[in-house]
Amino acid sequence: MQETIKELIQYKMFKELRKYLQFKEPEDIAVALNALSHEDMILAYRLLPKEIASQVFVNLEPDFQEKLINLFSDKELKEVVNELFDDETVEIIEEMPSDVVDRILNQVDKEQRKTINKLLQYPDDSAGSMMTTEYMDFTEDMTVADALKHIREVGEDREDIYKGYILSKDKKLCGIVDAKELVLANGDTPIVNLMDESTVHIHTLDDQEEVGKLFGKYNETSLPVVDKDEHLVGIITLDDAIDVIKEEAEEDFEIMAAVTPNDDTYMKTSVLKHAKNRIIWLLILMISSAISGAIINHYENAFAAIPILVAFIPMIMDTGGNCGSQAATLIIRGLALDEIKTKDILKVLWKELRVSLGVGLILAICNGIRIYIQYKNLQLSIVVGITLILTAVMAKMLGGLLPIIAKKLKMDPAIMASPLITTIVDSASVFAFFSVAVAIMNI
Repeated sequence: MQETIKELIQYKMFKELRKYLQFKEPEDIAVALNALSHEDMILAYRLLPKEIASQVFVNLEPDFQEKLINLFSDKELKEVVNELFDDETVEIIEEMPSDVVDRILNQVDKEQRKTINKLLQYPDDSAGSMMTTEYMDFTEDMTVADALKHIREVGEDREDIYKGYILSKDKKLCGIVDAKELVLANGDTPIVNLMDESTVHIHTLDDQEEVGKLFGKYNETSLPVVDKDEHLVGIITLDDAIDVIKEEAEEDFEIMAAVTPNDDTYMKTSVLKHAKNRIIWLLILMISSAISGAIINHYENAFAAIPILVAFIPMIMDTGGNCGSQAATLIIRGLALDEIKTKDILKVLWKELRVSLGVGLILAICNGIRIYIQYKNLQLSIVVGITLILTAVMAKMLGGLLPIIAKKLKMDPAIMASPLITTIVDSASVFAFFSVAVAIMNI
């Protein structure tokens, strides 16, 4: 699509370009426009049919959105903003400088501005900050016919009409009714006879990570959001939940790689910011690694007496890091999916102890046989074998324990991923190796 748009612009075939774009999905158009130069992007955007322009605008990169807003007349900006849902407007406002925000807010009516300002007051990454207030609501005294009439009257301005939320007189959530049930029921049936009272809901101040978990657990297309008094104040739709799940996954991935999370894409992040996001963790891990060096230095006499010991340090350290990473990855995943709770810490440790003894024993036997065949040294085989068992146990126990402790302390469990676990286990495994060697070889 990107190449086609560029070619049509190059040959000034604007009528054909407009016709070509009107049959494409807004999300696909946005991806193509994001890859164009600013001049071509602006030209192509102005050729978009009005009915899809606003949805393309929502999916553009923030810097392109800002560029377009600065080029819009007040009338054009008002047309775009009027086509957006409140949560989409809020998402755009959060990315814009103050002068652009003022222009946007000047194009919305007093009621919409009040709603937008309220949404902006919720903490970042909370359910309240990502919800939309444009939901389909019914009163308890409505019949099916009344509800269908209400959908026809206001449904065009609602983000989701597939679920209706039945409210009491004081705006408390009583239940949910599906549009499918309304369509199939008799017109004189009271809607309370169709509603599901066991509604899964989320509170405005709940973390967005909880939102992703609930969508995954209950397979919902939307979730109601209530305030502290259990009044319905908005809903979160599946498309917003998918964005949250993607954002949380990216953040965990970066943390697990010992990189400070960053909102910008790789290519848009400056070299200086990349370095800043990485250097802190690299410094922490480098200083931590110095402990391993101190331990090796302390046992200088041991490997001076038996130099061959030094050859096994990389293998033991790598084995410890790999064992710890395996355990930490599985525990972090389990915590993220709510398969593991912090109260399960003893169960996790018991399981990891058994797993580590099993894999440690197999590693010890395999390496013991290899070392004896290669060096004809039974003591060395025993030292390395025992060290591998101890290393596997320590690494897997730490890999299982540290993420749960982080969760207990209200920290992101991903912070206890591979780099940190590996650094800790390296020091412990080197200490275990030389301690066992000194004891068995009488060095």
